[in-house]
Amino acid sequence: MQKVTSSVKEYTDIEIIECLRNRKSYVVRYLSDRYLPMVRLMVTRLGGTPEDAKDIFQESLMIMLEKLDDNKFALTCKFKTFFYCVSENLWKSVIVKRRTAANYFNRRIEEDEEKDFTETSDNKLREDLFRNAYDSLDQVGKTILKLYWEQLSPQEIADKLGYTNGYVRKKKCEAQAELTEKVKRHPDFNMVRCAGYEVRGTQ
Repeated sequence: MQKVTSSVKEYTDIEIIECLRNRKSYVVRYLSDRYLPMVRLMVTRLGGTPEDAKDIFQESLMIMLEKLDDNKFALTCKFKTFFYCVSENLWKSVIVKRRTAANYFNRRIEEDEEKDFTETSDNKLREDLFRNAYDSLDQVGKTILKLYWEQLSPQEIADKLGYTNGYVRKKKCEAQAELTEKVKRHPDFNMVRCAGYEVRGTQ
């Protein structure tokens, strides 16, 4: 009996580039099969989730399409290597933004509680607490807060998302208040507070 083996076409870098420029959907599926696993491994090793990896993959693909649409763009390394570098840089920028957002939120908590949280040694717990609360917000609220933390003005956010300036301001205040309340109600909130007091008390 003859053994039947399945084969999947492999694309060269030139073929991938031309297919992407012509918006061929089959090469996108090919890249997803070949590159998403390596992006997922990189993102999860750096503290992300498989869902984060999917987002990073999609954003990287969009960046690649924009670059390939520029006739002056010239690939100087393997396509896979370049794609990985784009994905890694994107994810590292997300990490920085999340930490910036967490630090901003910590300052707001300090103002509300009149306590100094910056001296706590358990930064990982605080970041996890913030991220869990943030992820539970509705998508519109999360998006507006994210853009606000990226220092976009209310008008810029409104123009970007298609809302009115008044709605953006109102939604931002509501999402911020909800985020603060969710963090305060989290079971680990008192643990973070106690850790902060303990560190400060030993100095």
